[in-house]
Amino acid sequence: MTSTPPHQSILDKPFVLDLFAGPGGLDVAGHRLGVPSLGIEWDVSACLTRYRAGLDTLHADVSAVRRESFESLPPEINVLAGGPPCQTYSVAGKGSGREALDKVKEFIERLMAGDPDEKIDKDLKSLSDPRTALVLEPLRYAIQATRSPNRGHRPYDAIVLEQVPAVKALWDRYAEVLQQIGLPDGTKYQAVVEVLDTETYGVPQTRSRAVLIARRVGLGDPFLPKATHRAYEAREWNRRNDGVAAPTMQPTLYDAKVPEPGERPTEDDDLRHWTSMGDALAEPVGTHPGRRTPFLIRSNYGSSGNPGRRGVRTDRQPATTVTGRISRFVVFEPVGDHHPDVVCEGPRFSMNEAGMLQSFPPDYPWSGTARAQQVGNAVPPLFGAHLLSAALGLPAPTPEVLRKPWVPATEEQRAKLRSHGCGAADDCTARCPRPE
Repeated sequence: MTSTPPHQSILDKPFVLDLFAGPGGLDVAGHRLGVPSLGIEWDVSACLTRYRAGLDTLHADVSAVRRESFESLPPEINVLAGGPPCQTYSVAGKGSGREALDKVKEFIERLMAGDPDEKIDKDLKSLSDPRTALVLEPLRYAIQATRSPNRGHRPYDAIVLEQVPAVKALWDRYAEVLQQIGLPDGTKYQAVVEVLDTETYGVPQTRSRAVLIARRVGLGDPFLPKATHRAYEAREWNRRNDGVAAPTMQPTLYDAKVPEPGERPTEDDDLRHWTSMGDALAEPVGTHPGRRTPFLIRSNYGSSGNPGRRGVRTDRQPATTVTGRISRFVVFEPVGDHHPDVVCEGPRFSMNEAGMLQSFPPDYPWSGTARAQQVGNAVPPLFGAHLLSAALGLPAPTPEVLRKPWVPATEEQRAKLRSHGCGAADDCTARCPRPE
């Protein structure tokens, strides 16, 4: 499969169903591409963010919608997308999902063979953490689409999935069965699977994701989005910039000689330089005042594979993977002009800045509680735009499309969205999922 896009949409009117939609990473991507979407999200705070952002939303449990109200979904939806919760598969978690990979693969085969949902649900209870089973929901939705009278039993035309790298083995199995066995009704897909690095698509952070892009047979071979930026090489950076010290009592800054944004380092390399934190945050835009002062950050987890510099990066590097702990990042700035290499703790990242490091537009209306967690859980919109563009055959997006400030929904629009998503204009209702 090639990674060179033909720039010709495979669908006249793409409409995305975004499972586990979070605060809106894929939906923001679709919005900037002119592709409508409907997101299903369980967390009330993420839904509040989505309503304020003007994104069409169902405040619901993905599994419950599939079981109980699939027929109420718009029949014109033709693209399935999503990033199932990753806690049990992430290296930052306890690893119950990684330990259950072989068992989950068996469930994939049973689903494709047409095993009854009731029996599948009963047997899934054997998993030590029920979140592990959520990675099966995209496949179950794809199957359910072919059984839906409201859709005319029509399968989805394209599928776009992303997760932590440990899930690549499951996406590989998804691809095998979609291509070789097909859904129970006989529908087959062509699929590509790979682990991609978000900084190679202009996102100002290093984050690796396992992605699957599939197209229904007859709609052309799928391809991976072509990288637009160079990969960040931590060891090469450390070799060239030996003077960086991990901040202890008195961290130091330095002026690293790196290519300017957009500079092409060699004649045969047409990729832009990776986007740094400084590139993303320096200029004022919307209500963001700009962060022009050089800085370095210390996170509470590793960043470059070098224990001596664990968790430390400067504004000339991309951020480490943005997680729910982004609000704990300590930011250091120079004390003054006379002592540029002596630094003290400066203001930490605002939620607006944290979102911008995820490639969310400036002034995205983060709402509710646990906002840092919302930011960390989201699909980086610029990365999501590349995935959707590749899946649909659209021109690749540029970082500039996501740098315009986001215009929030009006109160009237928000109330209408919440009435649809929760059942009431200003509150949740009995149909909304409860935290317990």
